[in-house]
Amino acid sequence: MSAHPVENGDEPIIERPDRTISALRKALARVAPSRLPLMESERDEVLMLAAETQSVGPVNGFLLRWAVAVEIERHPAVARRLHEAERLVRTATDEEAMRSAAREVAGIKEAARQAVGG
Repeated sequence: MSAHPVENGDEPIIERPDRTISALRKALARVAPSRLPLMESERDEVLMLAAETQSVGPVNGFLLRWAVAVEIERHPAVARRLHEAERLVRTATDEEAMRSAAREVAGIKEAARQAVGG
């Protein structure tokens, strides 16, 4: 099974947002509101680090990380697969099952990263 959302036939519940803090925050509020506190906490840390280092690198990494998260969450079936695979990584007692789940997690995230141009 492909990890790419479009090939899954899973219609997105929102349009892909621009890769800005405000657009990603608004999108996350729609697709995974429980993750907003984490995003906001990370945002504050990243902005402080960017100011300290006088580099936009931390901000670019933050934007890509949250663009990937939104890309996954805007496709409900893909998000369910990811969350189930993450659960298996944490709870599997069989090493092969854990490795298979870890590959699924990596594949889903890589497909989302490619979809957002990262």
